Amino acid sequence: MPPNPLFDLTGKRALVTGSSQGIGLALAHGLAGAGATPILNGRDTAKLAAAAEGLPGALTLAFDVTDHAAVRAAVDGFEAETGPIDILVNNAGIQIRGPLEEFSAANFERILAANISSVFNAGQACARHMIGRGAGKIINIASVQTALARPGIAPYTATKGAVGNLTKGMATDWARHGLQINAIAPGYFATPLNKALVEDPEFTAWLAKRTPAGRWGEVEELQAACVFLAGPGASFVNGHTLFVDGGISVSL
Repeated sequence: MPPNPLFDLTGKRALVTGSSQGIGLALAHGLAGAGATPILNGRDTAKLAAAAEGLPGALTLAFDVTDHAAVRAAVDGFEAETGPIDILVNNAGIQIRGPLEEFSAANFERILAANISSVFNAGQACARHMIGRGAGKIINIASVQTALARPGIAPYTATKGAVGNLTKGMATDWARHGLQINAIAPGYFATPLNKALVEDPEFTAWLAKRTPAGRWGEVEELQAACVFLAGPGASFVNGHTLFVDGGISVSL
């Protein structure tokens, strides 16, 4: 049975930042399953190579998403030497937990750079080329913390709120050039970023009660949302944040 053309990414190249593990790698696998050629990104070339071995046909592009000049040089070089980046998934990010009254200025700057500046850096670098072609998809990975807050992660919450609004701003500026820019807001997923919480029985019990679905999410459950937003079926979806969270953001 032929693939549904609304979800067919055959011939497209998809750059996924922070994709040597976790959600980023799962999204790369999902995009590959829809026909795209995934471009894995990270700073650790050994981890990238290992991730690519498990994803036949994957390409790698190592750069630091917080370094504006390095991001632009990497994207421009890839476009010149290999070809267009049709889809960008801004997934790279970090979490630093701690009481807000004791949170260091240095860590605050780190989380801003990793979670917000990275989206601007990669988004701008790819959009410059997409605008010239009159087409492109950018998917920013937000969070349930785009809409909600929880004790001990106020700086992270601030950055993910900013990702949601930057997504709106990108759509407002670039939709007229044929680009679609949207966000996915995952709820609580079992990933390396959430390792401490996954291993905490008390938190897991709280999460099961708090989430209508009653469980942690599995990273593969984010793939269909990404494929939809990356494909032709989302041609008139712009500036939207799609929550994939088991219902936690709509319940008390």
